Amino acid sequence: MPKFYLGVDGGGTNCRIRLADAALVTLAETQGGRSNLQLEGGEPAYASIMEGARAAIHEAGLDHGIMAQTYACFGMAGGRLPSARMAFEARDWPFAGVRVFDDIDIARAGAHLGADGAVIIVGTGSAGLALVEGQRYQVGGWGFHVGDQMSGAILGRELVRYAVEATDGLVEASPLTEAVIAQLGGTLDAVMAWSFAGRQPADYGALMPMFIAHYEAGDPVAAKLMEIELDHVDRYVRYFSARGAERLAVVGGFGQRLMPLLEARYGDYVTLPQADPLHGALLMARQLFSES
Repeated sequence: MPKFYLGVDGGGTNCRIRLADAALVTLAETQGGRSNLQLEGGEPAYASIMEGARAAIHEAGLDHGIMAQTYACFGMAGGRLPSARMAFEARDWPFAGVRVFDDIDIARAGAHLGADGAVIIVGTGSAGLALVEGQRYQVGGWGFHVGDQMSGAILGRELVRYAVEATDGLVEASPLTEAVIAQLGGTLDAVMAWSFAGRQPADYGALMPMFIAHYEAGDPVAAKLMEIELDHVDRYVRYFSARGAERLAVVGGFGQRLMPLLEARYGDYVTLPQADPLHGALLMARQLFSES
């Protein structure tokens, strides 16, 4: 009976799902909605994975009955807490086996193809993890409210706050601050109403394309906020370097956009990942269920 593997990269903005055969050859890949385990008790994440898995199996031209022959590894945003991972793993899954990890674990596995090294996720959220001679070093990943300092969501929130202060006349304004206010309704009353409308980290992270465009155009406020962003990255670089990590891979959509700046700042210590987090999830699934 053939064996299949399912890798899931569950992010705060979207969920990516890859179905592979026993040799880890990709059969299909699909995408779903937000999948943070801390949001709504993990319900959106569960729905996204189930919908995406069915779509991947259909795309591969296979019968849904193969779920019983499929071993899954999920790397989930919001998976820093063991209790959240255990509860999600214990759900009623149709797969032959399921293991749930923090999203940083699959990112690191893919970035270094299982070898030693460090990784930082710089996306809607942020976190870091290194494996050095069997020792695991994990930092960050504590969520939007108390952590995620490198993330696009936190920078987006700071950008909105700065734009509000600039409109009040408390700090310098710029084309970027004016563009932010315009996008969020055009007045401070509208921005305040927007902020109270159940905003999620992804809503703030969605401002990053605008931020990058203004930074590249020389906007002074964007330059000031970018230095704050890079200061946060500095802390992670110093931490992992001090613990013997020889390379640091950068993953996440926002991090990829920052790569030219990071390479200029840290040289060849920073690198792009050798493979994506989904491949890391598949590698981990094969290792975890090799005896099954």
